[in-house]
Amino acid sequence: MAEYLCGSEEAFVTKMNQRAKELGMNDTTFKNCHGIDEDGHLTSAYDIALMSRELLNNHPTILNYTTIWMDTLRDGKSELVNTNKLIRNYKGATGLKTGSTSVALYNLSASATRDGMSLIAVIMKAPTTKIRFSEAQKLLDYGFNNYEYKSLAVKGNSLKEAEVTKGVTSSVNLIIENDVGILLKKGEDKDITQTINLEENITAPVYEGQKVGEIIYTLNGEELGRTNIVAEKTVEKKTFFSISAYVYMNWFNVLKDM
Repeated sequence: MAEYLCGSEEAFVTKMNQRAKELGMNDTTFKNCHGIDEDGHLTSAYDIALMSRELLNNHPTILNYTTIWMDTLRDGKSELVNTNKLIRNYKGATGLKTGSTSVALYNLSASATRDGMSLIAVIMKAPTTKIRFSEAQKLLDYGFNNYEYKSLAVKGNSLKEAEVTKGVTSSVNLIIENDVGILLKKGEDKDITQTINLEENITAPVYEGQKVGEIIYTLNGEELGRTNIVAEKTVEKKTFFSISAYVYMNWFNVLKDM
């Protein structure tokens, strides 16, 4: 695959190292593309977590494969069993990758999702395969038992109707521009405060998606996130021609109903 994509393994490894730096994997140096022990071929648990997050966030179809426990090949003549035992034994497990060599010993990047929150646990250099799974489970349990994902704002949700001055219509619906969510210790969500800042006067023309304010979320004085408040639809400015058209259409509808 390396030769197909880049012409040679060396060129592909160079590209691997470039991508690692882009992801902030500052403790990683690839010396080959197959992962077998080699001097200087190094990484860290944190860097593996960064790489795993990138894979899950931007290539979610990987879960179509990492969640399979057993499968067959060649019309059932060969059977495959997932080397990640958590897929079978841990609630919400979604993947992700096992690995072992004589030097690196037993390693695992484990991912799981519960109640809308996804976590990654990385175990490196475990002395046995059993220990890597039990230690990963402890990390995931700690995360799920002590933290939760709190959705603060949902993209497209309606906030309120706002008055529009000099518009062909007198109001416009205001909606939330982007999702906002945060990982919190359980119970902290009750202390979150929401501050809404809106323009005092909204004057036509107003365009669809135009910012007219923002919502800021804070916890104990620290900002957690913010999102814009935008107009759902365009409201044209009232002019002589728009008023004439409005009067004409109303007059036409009255005649039509008579």
